[in-house]
Amino acid sequence: MTDGALPRMRGLILTGIVVAVTAAVVLFGLNAYAAHVSARDTAPPVAQADLATVRADPHIVFRSTASGADHGRVALVPLTDPDGPRAITGATCDRVYAAAGQATCLRTERGVVTTFQGSLLDASWNEVASWPLAGLPSRTRMSSDGSLIATTSFVTGHSYAGTGFSTRTEVRTTAGRDYGSIEDFTLLVDGTEYDAVDRNMWGVTFTGGDGFYATAASAGRTWLVRGDLEERTLSAVRENAECPSISPDGERVAYKKSRGDGEWAIAVLDLATGRERMLGEARSVDDQPEWLDDDTVLYGLPRADEAGVTDVWAIDLAPGAEPRVLIPQAWSPSVVR
Repeated sequence: MTDGALPRMRGLILTGIVVAVTAAVVLFGLNAYAAHVSARDTAPPVAQADLATVRADPHIVFRSTASGADHGRVALVPLTDPDGPRAITGATCDRVYAAAGQATCLRTERGVVTTFQGSLLDASWNEVASWPLAGLPSRTRMSSDGSLIATTSFVTGHSYAGTGFSTRTEVRTTAGRDYGSIEDFTLLVDGTEYDAVDRNMWGVTFTGGDGFYATAASAGRTWLVRGDLEERTLSAVRENAECPSISPDGERVAYKKSRGDGEWAIAVLDLATGRERMLGEARSVDDQPEWLDDDTVLYGLPRADEAGVTDVWAIDLAPGAEPRVLIPQAWSPSVVR
């Protein structure tokens, strides 16, 4: 190697190091900026609120889907300010529903063996009872007085859109009585017992006392069914209705109605007249509705451009009403009046 070659080689090496370091700094800066933008875009939209203050008045309980440490945590917002500051609890759930100072929480326990669990939470969001679920958490509801809990889980499959799924829906009291699976109840369709082996039941909503509505399915058909816990019966009321929710005044039931090809609309049935009306939501809603009040229905929809992020939407029953986001970055709402 000549006397001039060594300095030139050292210069090339030094230049390469400088270029590499510069590139790394630029790349780090771009990644940091991207992370900052992502965090900014997916962070909770408003500051957090005091939990006791929010809970003291009517409020909405939901699962937070905001990115970060609060993802999956149960949160609350005032009923008068649903897109305002949210109070975060210490509970983490896949599905949650609150009533009468208690809440039911369904969650996935990941480990060497993944298991699924249902829990009853007290007013301080502490677990006071728990039980195993048969599969992936899907739906849960409580009666308005907080005495009854319904849970639905997927035993096989993970969507109501296909035919290869099986569900298990159970009802229990907060006092400890277990009614078991409602699939063991007698199903009546047009007044005749229907005992096909492929029956599935899901999506309970309680009406008071021993009564409830739910979904029954068999051979590609679904029915809105009226149930009685003590009689252990289910009676078909209307075909093509899934995941019902009773209105606060008990006069109407909202549910999702199949459009075909795995797409669902939202419909509302007047129980006195039998009149069904379709609401003005053009997108497919695969959720069990909740009532904000007697004239407004809530439901969750995923964001197309942000995996894992969902919003709670609201739509009025009035003709021509347009859907609107009620709670951003939220899922599984329940209104505590």
